[in-house]
Amino acid sequence: MEELMEILKSLHPDVDFDKEEHLIDDKILDSMDIVRLVTELTDKFDIKIKAKDIIPENFNSAKAIGALIDRINEE
Repeated sequence: MEELMEILKSLHPDVDFDKEEHLIDDKILDSMDIVRLVTELTDKFDIKIKAKDIIPENFNSAKAIGALIDRINEE
């Protein structure tokens, strides 16, 4: 989770990703942020995020992103 938080902080250092639960809904992360985030997650965690997984529910919070990483690793 620490590595994920570092990636998120590199996108928006001013956001408290520990508490924020509406990153997409509140437009904190935009489409370009998601593209960058998916690229960095793919590289850092050696995972493949499928297009079907790129939905708001999977990116609305650090916890949701962490759960997505875990699910992909379990597949």
